[in-house]
Amino acid sequence: MRRSEELAVYALESFTPKRPLVEAVTDLNHRIFSEFRYEQGATTIATPVEEVFARKRGVCQDFAHVMIGALRSIGVPARYVSGYVGGGAAVAEDDLVGAHASHAWVSVFCGEAGWLDLDPTNDHVVGDQHVVIGWGRDYEDVSPLKGVALGGGRHSVAVRVSVRPE
Repeated sequence: MRRSEELAVYALESFTPKRPLVEAVTDLNHRIFSEFRYEQGATTIATPVEEVFARKRGVCQDFAHVMIGALRSIGVPARYVSGYVGGGAAVAEDDLVGAHASHAWVSVFCGEAGWLDLDPTNDHVVGDQHVVIGWGRDYEDVSPLKGVALGGGRHSVAVRVSVRPE
């Protein structure tokens, strides 16, 4: 993901002088949640982050890419997290966007505090309701499903996931 002056300007609205890093990244997470609309079908896996940013709509992978792009554009290390989200101690499964499919969120390196995971789709600091499958630079590194379909006719894949604590 290339650095972007436009994404840097967007990020810097949250990263004001002397503001603590965790407070700034949490604010950026909240702004994406508030300013972008979750809309299935608005994008594809090939939609560039610049287009998502301009249109302000997409799905969890798009919101993660926007946040990562904004953070990296101002020099803050961030990684893409692929996994699943479901019910946990604090949240009912049906209250979370993306609870019935694969999900994506962001992990931000906060120095000595380590990595902080944030979910801009749900405006959450990640907790026990998120199940990590893998970390990478972007969706391509850790897509939840890859493969090749051979044969004639039309093919489609439908997935429904339910995550419940034991």
